[in-house]
Amino acid sequence: MSASHQLGSIPLLIRLTRAVYKRATDDVLGMKLKAYMTLSSLRERGEMPQSELCIAMHLDPNNCVILLNAIEAEGWIERRRDPADRRRHIVVLTSEGREALTRAERAMGSLETEVFGALAPEEREVLHDLLTRALAEEPAAV
Repeated sequence: MSASHQLGSIPLLIRLTRAVYKRATDDVLGMKLKAYMTLSSLRERGEMPQSELCIAMHLDPNNCVILLNAIEAEGWIERRRDPADRRRHIVVLTSEGREALTRAERAMGSLETEVFGALAPEEREVLHDLLTRALAEEPAAV
């Protein structure tokens, strides 16, 4: 049995995540990886209450606010008062945020090619489908 089978899938995914974190720097993406994930989530799900976004990002409220403050300072999101409940903020992706996300996605595509270089294109597609199915079971997945 190979060493990779002895580890199990979760440790391998953690190693893969670390490899991505190591390569997905501000210089490469033009933003922090957490900002990239936040903007991606907003584009995928649409505007949402700040509290729901924090849950979706698996961040505690304080760290989420710090992250959102930085992203908002870049002009990539806006926080608007919820007209139905003035205590809540709705987080909205701006056009500048969409543009920054598009640039980061191009860089992420190159990064995927680098990280998954040992896999054939068909294998990458299968991996993507498997990961998508695995994450579909988690409602707050990002």
